[in-house]
Amino acid sequence: MDENNNSKLGEGVGFERIRRITGYLVGTMDKWNDAKRAEERDRVKHGSGKDA
Repeated sequence: MDENNNSKLGEGVGFERIRRITGYLVGTMDKWNDAKRAEERDRVKHGSGKDA
């Protein structure tokens, strides 16, 4: 990247989080039932390692 260019790579590019739940790729949780929401909430969250 050019040193004089202050823009960041990927700036302004949207993305959608995709999750793999029971073998299926899903985007949003808006259609999940209460049991599936509870399963996601109870999962262990792993960080990216950048904060360690």
